[in-house]
Amino acid sequence: MAARGHVQDPNDRRLRPIYDYLDNGNNKMAIQQADKLLKKHKDLHCAKVLKAIGLQRTGKQDEAFTLAQEVATLEPTDDNSLQALTILYREMHRPELVTKLYEAAVKKVPLSEEYHSHLFMAYARVGEYKKMQQAISAQDEKLAQTMYLPLAERMVEKMVREEKIEAEAEVQLYFMILERLGKCVEALDVIRGPLGEKLTSELQSRENKCMMLYQRLQRWPECNSLAHKLLLKNPDDWQFYPCYFDSLFHLMDDSWTPPEEGEHCVEGSVHYTVAEVVRFVEERIKGEDSKESRPLRGPYLARLELIHRLREKGCPEESQLGEPLELMLQFFGKFGDKPCCITDLKLYLHLLSPDQHIQFINRLGEAVPLGEGGEEGFAFPEDTKALQRHLCVCQLSRALGLHHALDTDGKLRLITELKAHYHHGLQFGKTSLKTELQFSDMYCLMAAHVYIDLWKENGDENMVLQCLGLLQEGLSHSPSNAQFKLLLLLLYCHLGAFEPVVDLYSSLDAKHVQHDTIGYLLTRYAESLGQFAAASQSCNFSLRFFHSNQKDTSEYIIQAYKYGAFEKIPEFIALRSRLNQSLHFAQVRTERMLLDLFLEADIVLSLEESVKAMGLSPEEDDIPWDSIRDNRDLTVFTSWDPKDRHLTEEHRRLSLEEESVWLRIRSLTLRLLASLALLGHTPSQQNSEMANENGVGDKSSILSSLLSQLDQTLQTAAQIAEKHTQYPFLGPPSTRLAPALSSGSCQCQVAALQLSVHLQELETLGLEILNKCKGDLLEMKDSRLKTWPSLLEIHVFFVETVCIVFWMASYCAKVLRPLKASLQKKKKKKKDTNTALVQFILFSFTGSLQELLAQALEHIKGQETGMTALKLASFTLEGHTQEEGSFIKAAMDKVQSSYLRSLQEVGDLLKKRAETLKNLKI
Repeated sequence: MAARGHVQDPNDRRLRPIYDYLDNGNNKMAIQQADKLLKKHKDLHCAKVLKAIGLQRTGKQDEAFTLAQEVATLEPTDDNSLQALTILYREMHRPELVTKLYEAAVKKVPLSEEYHSHLFMAYARVGEYKKMQQAISAQDEKLAQTMYLPLAERMVEKMVREEKIEAEAEVQLYFMILERLGKCVEALDVIRGPLGEKLTSELQSRENKCMMLYQRLQRWPECNSLAHKLLLKNPDDWQFYPCYFDSLFHLMDDSWTPPEEGEHCVEGSVHYTVAEVVRFVEERIKGEDSKESRPLRGPYLARLELIHRLREKGCPEESQLGEPLELMLQFFGKFGDKPCCITDLKLYLHLLSPDQHIQFINRLGEAVPLGEGGEEGFAFPEDTKALQRHLCVCQLSRALGLHHALDTDGKLRLITELKAHYHHGLQFGKTSLKTELQFSDMYCLMAAHVYIDLWKENGDENMVLQCLGLLQEGLSHSPSNAQFKLLLLLLYCHLGAFEPVVDLYSSLDAKHVQHDTIGYLLTRYAESLGQFAAASQSCNFSLRFFHSNQKDTSEYIIQAYKYGAFEKIPEFIALRSRLNQSLHFAQVRTERMLLDLFLEADIVLSLEESVKAMGLSPEEDDIPWDSIRDNRDLTVFTSWDPKDRHLTEEHRRLSLEEESVWLRIRSLTLRLLASLALLGHTPSQQNSEMANENGVGDKSSILSSLLSQLDQTLQTAAQIAEKHTQYPFLGPPSTRLAPALSSGSCQCQVAALQLSVHLQELETLGLEILNKCKGDLLEMKDSRLKTWPSLLEIHVFFVETVCIVFWMASYCAKVLRPLKASLQKKKKKKKDTNTALVQFILFSFTGSLQELLAQALEHIKGQETGMTALKLASFTLEGHTQEEGSFIKAAMDKVQSSYLRSLQEVGDLLKKRAETLKNLKI
């Protein structure tokens, strides 16, 4: 609570018991104690606020807010009340009210340094940077110097002249000011001068800043000289090799020559010819070769990088460095037993010509020490170093496309070999902890990738089931292997089995920003596969992170100001902006609200109440379309595929375009439902003119505008769907856009929302979607299993469409009720046929809808019965050991169980809708 021990006030003793009750979580006693105190001291504002805190914590938010506002309108200036109100507003997630609180306090006590400080921090919390500047400029000089330094260049210069800058943080801040003002020359003078000597907290901080400024100023001689000086100190510091090579080619392009007298530049001598750079790299390698200790990788990789760059530039000097094949063999000989060898060499495989690929792999294989051949005819490594070398050869073979070039039999033999190496390698990790990976795990993962190749090429689902079994076996030996979990997660989703995915994702233990970067793997499939409870939970995972980020980053910024870590403030602001503009954030927010409507609207609460509870406003679009950011990590899966199978920038662009259009469709659907709910409040005839003046006409125009936007978006969506873009298997997943259009779901929903379309067309479209649901999700033919996960997605589209059509029918009923009442009043002796016609139209439509739901429920019941009766035991498992067979069988059982769960959840929701439909009357 507030730092009450420092407040020397008579009321402190009276308030202490309330503070203690709140600190101990006894909120009811705190409220009672506050009431007693207020009876004696009615003007004790802090007691009122402490009571409000107690009310807030007992769930009485409205009472708490009313009480707090009573005190806030009095504009208190005592420290106790201000701090208590600050705590209350934070708990209410209303930081903007804290700014108003301290704005009033500063006006009344303009000389209070503490209140100015609190106001500054309050502005920082809500991101009001201009007001932060105004707040500080109104304060005395001392506070300005200690708290408001960004963009205060003149003041810092004055401090420099008076030699008052002492701390490293102040130098960092001065550098930031100059850098953001674009004064790179002045910033360079600061770093190279005596102030730069204070930058000691980070290794090579001074040199890194100089290098950055030289590159910005395009001072290539200084850049070159500094890079080669730093590489002399540490030949393994890779960040300076690219700077060194870049500067060389810039100098060559500029035809730079050194001056006739004196130093080449302020940093020293410059290497401005290819010959000098080649000599420098060769000297670093000779130095490593002559060492008795293990050599460093940097110089050897630098030689390959230089060959790559010289080849790009068409320079003949590349031949001076040697033949790439021989150099890579040499690199493998020195570093092949390190896991990083594959990632190093993979970058330079393009230096080999296609006819060298097999020769390269064969010569690498000769350099791998293997024991005598075993019973299966395979020779195995005798220690972990030899295992790592053999594994690296296999990985390089795949990266060169040799695995993909094999026929089906060749790939099956390769899988057998990889599995044999995997099982043999397990002996080296018998004593490993559960949190450690097995040395041979990558053999298992590579075999899984070959299984996926066979599945995608031949459509044989036997391959993917064996792949699932192998990965489950791998996970039993390495429970912490994230790559096994991620690939299992992806495969189950592709098979339409979401039930096992939830536990797999939870076991990944995603932290902080990972909910944004890999959360799409979970949220993309949950709802579309009919697992509504899991979908709701998945969205909550992500939303909890995004909402806490808005609060947490504000606190990080505050702490950075307090402790002088000024260089971190732009990073925190950038992080907050990145997450607020996240595509994934907008997706889960929209999908969660739609899901809540589909599951609860007109079942738990009415559509109007549900929309009101969500705070939905159809005229407001809170998605930042112009600045939306794709933060997905699309390279989270380990892959050794050749370059022609890599994820390209074009794939990324098309994926983002597709995701954005699908998000726009879902967002417009949500806003249209909110608009429909608001229109549902139909005014009576005598008040219709007044209602029209108060905005009912506007609501109709909003609905028309949204329908027009949805129609345009669907046209764009159709163009995207026609492209049939195929992404790499380990790349971004396709959206629900194509199946939403091909199933007729979007068309039926639009027809429902437009109201002007004839009801008969709705019935026809609804039957079309239901017919596309027909077929078995899981079937056994000739002892082979076949899955149809796309049917699950169409089932979910059918449910969503039924919900929207029902809400439209409900709206029609509300519009027709006053018309029926009016006609009944006018009815005289003869029967009015209009009344009967109105009733007949709605009864006819709802009757058709009930019949459609009955057909759907019967179909789902038949699916459940058929799947329960399906005997997976008849699935052939020939050619597998008993242990392998048990893992494959477990994976099949999970798929079957997940399908049953999805059908059950879809059926339950349809039953609830059918029950609600029976009660729909005029």
